Amino acid sequence: MAFSDKLNCFIGLNGQGKTNLLDAIYLLSFTKSAFAATDSQNITHGEEMAMVQGAYSNGDSDPTIISCGIKRGTKKTFRRGKKDYKRLIDHIGLIPLVLVCPQDNQLIEEGSDERRRFMDVVISQQDKRYLEYLTHYNAVLKQRNALLKQLSDSPKDGLTAQPLDSDSDLLEVFDMQMIEPAQYIYNARAQFIEAFVPVFRELYATISGGGEAVELRYISQLQTRDLAEALHNTRQRDYILGWTSQGIHKDELEMLLSDGGESYPLKRVGSQGQQKTYLLAMKLAQALYLGKPILLLDDIFDKLDSERVERIVRLVQSDRFGQIFITDTDRQHLTQIVRPDDSAKIFYVNNGQIS
Repeated sequence: MAFSDKLNCFIGLNGQGKTNLLDAIYLLSFTKSAFAATDSQNITHGEEMAMVQGAYSNGDSDPTIISCGIKRGTKKTFRRGKKDYKRLIDHIGLIPLVLVCPQDNQLIEEGSDERRRFMDVVISQQDKRYLEYLTHYNAVLKQRNALLKQLSDSPKDGLTAQPLDSDSDLLEVFDMQMIEPAQYIYNARAQFIEAFVPVFRELYATISGGGEAVELRYISQLQTRDLAEALHNTRQRDYILGWTSQGIHKDELEMLLSDGGESYPLKRVGSQGQQKTYLLAMKLAQALYLGKPILLLDDIFDKLDSERVERIVRLVQSDRFGQIFITDTDRQHLTQIVRPDDSAKIFYVNNGQIS
């Protein structure tokens, strides 16, 4: 397929393959599917393998071929040009991308790990050190929690029982390995939110028509305490609980609507339209933060009135955004707003065939 370097619209009924197309583009940026839990789920039923390949050009050089091969029972291959990656992590950030989809509602409905992932996905595409530290921190945290769980499950003489000296020494080693990565991650998240929030507010006002105010607050234990000291002071508590209670894995993003100087949780007071607008503004601000990444908008117009739909399309067609892929089931949403020209293409998807 050949795409417009600006706006690409895909129209078709549910289950025809629109989201598969966007997921293939996503996979070539992040080395994994946005929706499938395992690589094998990306293979068509009854087939043994899948291949995804894309040619990427910034207009200044020959296209770069990115390809991914997945075969049942073997490790997937991921290649840039003719060279296989030794570590998939090294590919992240080469092709910046933001996906907006119905599953984004998990940012509101699910736990804080979803909101931390929102920050991690965008920062990791710009900061390799952040991704390295995040991977290291999570690995050490997993080891620390496994030891605490083992100690918590072992027989104790009352709740005041202490771990063996060897266990305490090992916990100390884990603690020391977490300090530097945690501080770097905290600083990067704080700087990101500081730069991100003004853009997010502006985009929310543009999409909503300016009648509502929003807040987004970053909450971290590291704002008020030293992590090394906190880990040491809560070791006995963690030993009883069986997990690590202190660290950047407890960070939170508070999503709020403002009214009359007071702020209220979006999940509790926001209408479906307000929640959808909030999420769209967050994702579009994420795209602007990254510069001009590929922007995938999958079935985003549900629960939005016609005025907000038109504002969104006009916004993403502006020079502030780069290449965009939009899917929708309603032909009128797009064909009445978008006029195919040199900068826009409209495709129709039917049973996996695109025309």
